[in-house]
Amino acid sequence: MSAVETMTRKERRAERRRAAGRIMPPEGVELGLPIAGIGARLGAQITDILLTLGFAVSLVILLVFTDIAGPNTVTVIGSLLFFAIRVPYYILTELVWNGQTLGKRLMKIKVVSHFGGPLTTHALVLRNILKEAEVFLPATLVLTLTAESALASWIAFAWVLMALAIPLSNPHRMRLGDMLAGTHVVHLPDPILLSDLAKTPVSTAREEDKPITFLSHQLDHYGRFELQTLETLLRAQDGRIQANQAARNTATLASIVERIRKKIGYSDAVAPEDHEAFLRAFYNAQRAHLEQRQIFGDRRSDKHHRAEKAENGPKT
Repeated sequence: MSAVETMTRKERRAERRRAAGRIMPPEGVELGLPIAGIGARLGAQITDILLTLGFAVSLVILLVFTDIAGPNTVTVIGSLLFFAIRVPYYILTELVWNGQTLGKRLMKIKVVSHFGGPLTTHALVLRNILKEAEVFLPATLVLTLTAESALASWIAFAWVLMALAIPLSNPHRMRLGDMLAGTHVVHLPDPILLSDLAKTPVSTAREEDKPITFLSHQLDHYGRFELQTLETLLRAQDGRIQANQAARNTATLASIVERIRKKIGYSDAVAPEDHEAFLRAFYNAQRAHLEQRQIFGDRRSDKHHRAEKAENGPKT
């Protein structure tokens, strides 16, 4: 086997692994989510079974002590209670917790739609009802059948093996219920908290190194929308720095700086090397100003807040 063929196979396997975590929503933007492994799903399943089984056993013990169930009917009643508790448990918890049972919450995994849309009641009911036919019913037959019905035991055992083999044979680890419901199970992504731009120190290239300051009337022109737009721009600049992209969009920065200077009446000239420092200083000052105004009940949504206030008039 040549090295080229070996590398090609490795690349194909890597591509299959990457494709396993891709979800293509209707908007056409791929979402990369780590597919939950068999170990995590098995751990969640065992946890959920122990919870529902423990509750069913507690009810059976209560029925026995109250003489409602006799020794001859304990097994039948216990099986029915386990089924009556298990099915609603899986469906209701995944509906309430958006694709998570208590076991899945413990293992930090959840059910998501394969097509990136919201989970529907139909999908959750379908995948959990089919779980009974895939695993629980044949597993119960395997445990309860005797040697006299060996053929039925082997058929049920083969069915369980087939149901367990299906998730191992597809890249998304989807069992039969997931395939029909259009769902699969993923690990919860780790939340990433972005740094606070207002706490980022602002440095200028000027020799006197004087801080860039703004007067109160210069900060009365913009609102929350413009502040968020500026934050997006500055975060994009940080991304370019982290990615070691040397070329920045200097023309865009210069245009934005000039537009802000004219809007707020900032008379001092801003050197090209200080454009980003000017925008960061303005972001910090504008954010502090809007937060202070909000404390006094003055919520400024965008730059048209003055016209809206004049149109609505003072509150009486």
